[in-house]
Amino acid sequence: MSKAKLSGRSKRMSSFEGLHKHGGLNLVSLMDIFTILVFFLLVSSGSQQLPSSKDITLPTSVADKVPKETLIISITATEILVQGKKVVDIAKLMDTDEIIISELVKELNFRTENRLYAQADQSEGQSITIMGDENIPYQLLRKILATCRQTNYTKIAFAAVQTAKNKG
Repeated sequence: MSKAKLSGRSKRMSSFEGLHKHGGLNLVSLMDIFTILVFFLLVSSGSQQLPSSKDITLPTSVADKVPKETLIISITATEILVQGKKVVDIAKLMDTDEIIISELVKELNFRTENRLYAQADQSEGQSITIMGDENIPYQLLRKILATCRQTNYTKIAFAAVQTAKNKG
């Protein structure tokens, strides 16, 4: 049959088949993309990093144990933050003799009640990481520790910059 005798519908169908006959997925490109994604995910999930802050200079440590992901209290020169949310100004805390920080109690209880960073087994206490400047006053640190203990955050870790061990 010659092309002149084909109906309009037949011509459209034959041109459609011609255009879509060689279609398909290029699996080599997809495999390349997925390989890159797998390597990216492996590298990025391999090490946990604490949130960085320009206002905090962490003390140094030679400990090998990597901290697990927990609730983080950040202590800058001017304020206390829980997971980056401002809780209270330090100037206000240094003027009082109270050992327990009521604003911090409220925030920690809120996070525990709403299961934000709450562990399944709370009988032994919750885990928390304190990320404070190396020059914070001891009185402030004592108040924060007492507040954490009061709210059942008893597994307390301090964030530090890891340095190489001296071998000699």
